[in-house]
Amino acid sequence: MSYSCTSREAVCNSQDASSAKKPSSSNPCSSSGGDTGSSNNGNSSRGSQANTSPKPPAAMKVKKGCNSTDVGVPVTTEEELLRHSVITPEDVLGLQKITENYLCGPDENVYNIDFTRFKIRDMETGTVLFEITKPPSTEKSGEKRDLDPNAGRFVRYQFTPAFLRLRQVGATVEFTVGDLPINNFRMIERHYFREQLLKSFDFEFGFCIPSSKNTCEHIYEFPPLSEETMREMILHPYETQSDSFYFVDNKLVMHNKADYSYSGGP
Repeated sequence: MSYSCTSREAVCNSQDASSAKKPSSSNPCSSSGGDTGSSNNGNSSRGSQANTSPKPPAAMKVKKGCNSTDVGVPVTTEEELLRHSVITPEDVLGLQKITENYLCGPDENVYNIDFTRFKIRDMETGTVLFEITKPPSTEKSGEKRDLDPNAGRFVRYQFTPAFLRLRQVGATVEFTVGDLPINNFRMIERHYFREQLLKSFDFEFGFCIPSSKNTCEHIYEFPPLSEETMREMILHPYETQSDSFYFVDNKLVMHNKADYSYSGGP
């Protein structure tokens, strides 16, 4: 059985990396458009980190069609997508299970999108549940190192069973972009337990200016899970997994993966 999802809009703030004093009212990343559509009731404003504009930031548009079972979303397989020269959002929305491989290589990220900070908090209490910051690079200029090309594309999360009963979670992400402008930046994130789709989120970041530092908070509303499903997810850590697909102009440019344990201590 697939669960539908309801996710509030997100707030996205952008700052030109070359000028820290630039007001965020010039933020092009506050889109008019991360994953079904409730109206802005003020909750998402809590995700704003640097918004000084007198006008409230535009609500991030949320896509319809949260489940792959929705009409108009054709079912597809990983094997089919690996044969495509270009993978689109509609392609990944038809997937029925977690991917075994990455659907694009690191070299597809020609926009040099780099995620530098990530935080998850309970929106009801404000409690920070998880936070990680990418350490600054220590590699010297001209130094060559043999690195795993997929390094940084996978995250393992460890939560307590109580996480499964949360109804609203805020996920703050900070990222930088390179010298190229980014049009129609979009993320689709799909969560599975074994081969069961739990939830599918779809966020649009809009336009991001070159050489900018951006902070967005996506506010997720999780669907209720049955007691049996939660029990199985707790007893089988890391069998809950997610794919995060990032698109620019409807072309897949990044693919990250994660798995989850809910059997942690109090």
